[in-house]
Amino acid sequence: MFPYENYLRLDKLPHIWCTGCGCGIILKAMLRAIERSKIPKDSIALVSGIGCSSRTPGYVDFNTLHTTHGRAIAFATGIKLTKPELNIIVISGDGDATAIGGNHFIHAARRNLNMTVIIYNNHIYGMTGGQASPTTPIGNKASTAPYGSIEPSFDISGLGIAAGASFVARSTCYHATQLDGLILKGLLKKGFSLIEVLSPCPTYYARPNRLGTAVDMLRWYKENSIPFERARKMSDEERQGKVVIGILHDTEKSEFCEEYQKLIRKVKGKRR
Repeated sequence: MFPYENYLRLDKLPHIWCTGCGCGIILKAMLRAIERSKIPKDSIALVSGIGCSSRTPGYVDFNTLHTTHGRAIAFATGIKLTKPELNIIVISGDGDATAIGGNHFIHAARRNLNMTVIIYNNHIYGMTGGQASPTTPIGNKASTAPYGSIEPSFDISGLGIAAGASFVARSTCYHATQLDGLILKGLLKKGFSLIEVLSPCPTYYARPNRLGTAVDMLRWYKENSIPFERARKMSDEERQGKVVIGILHDTEKSEFCEEYQKLIRKVKGKRR
């Protein structure tokens, strides 16, 4: 039995998440990854913005910061530059990270800041009333798109790769065992690590789009997810409508905090 209670603020439970929400699955996967990483609890700073996923820091026994909407990565950047020895984990949702927080996401990836960003992608604004988010698929309904969204959706992982992240992976709440392994790799990777997780929202996303129960959504993830190596051998037509999971991008490159410290030493040397 995994000792989840060692990492939880039990006095803050029960949680506020809806029945069938994927937030709990991701939380448990993250805790398993942290246990396997051997990173001490006091060496972790967990930062979130606003949204269903962003309530996570309230339930865990780390250094935690629940910030304003879309600004989790901005706050996390400040923490990392002030205390570079801390292991930074950012929890965010698809709306929080790619709408109001989109520029922070892009530029943290571009700078290759050493942090692990876990984005819960449920294709909707779950906490604030079911509005369409930047990842709501075309044709799907939301409270702000009652006749179906007409906007093309963001590819979160693709955006992270294009912006310059060192490590990018994608999984789903069905693939819980794979997920903690990917989070572990992200924690141990130097540079900006992004883990996108497809997560069911049975309340605000499934109901208006007639997607069934949370179990139905998890079954869909199971039947429509394909490993990255297999996807590379498939045509665009064969990949249509499928979710590509696994490690999508893994490279070595300079990290911002290290380069910043080099600059400080260089400037100090010139002044002597």
